[in-house]
Amino acid sequence: MVRGKLEVLLVSAKGLDDSDFFNKMDPYVILTWRSNEQKSTVATGAGGEPEWNETFVFAVSGSSADNSPELSVKIMDSDAFSADDLVGEASIPLEAVLLEVGSLPPAVHRVVKDEEYRGEIKIALTFTPAQENDDDDEEESYGGWNQST
Repeated sequence: MVRGKLEVLLVSAKGLDDSDFFNKMDPYVILTWRSNEQKSTVATGAGGEPEWNETFVFAVSGSSADNSPELSVKIMDSDAFSADDLVGEASIPLEAVLLEVGSLPPAVHRVVKDEEYRGEIKIALTFTPAQENDDDDEEESYGGWNQST
């Protein structure tokens, strides 16, 4: 059983296909791991070279036998008067960071859309395992409440 927290540092992107014709696009990122979804701030007017430097935390609990856990990354262009546009996507395998390494420095991942290269995104990952409770502590816990002495 793997338990702990996964920290995702969203650093930047470059070479993104700017989908806006009149202005520079306003990109943001949607990070999804299992059913948990988190959204970055919008890098207003950043065009194809946005920088975020934001950290996101996901709670991890599950079996180490999960079928190739992945972090899904969607880069979107925020539009005021129409639906937001998909700029591209990336899938980042998490098996190494969850089971072996524990931490991966900022690395570049390919962004694709319609199976074509659309730029790259830089993300760092850190997994911190949950501390196991001592057996003695369990005896003093009643239904989630600790007995006061």
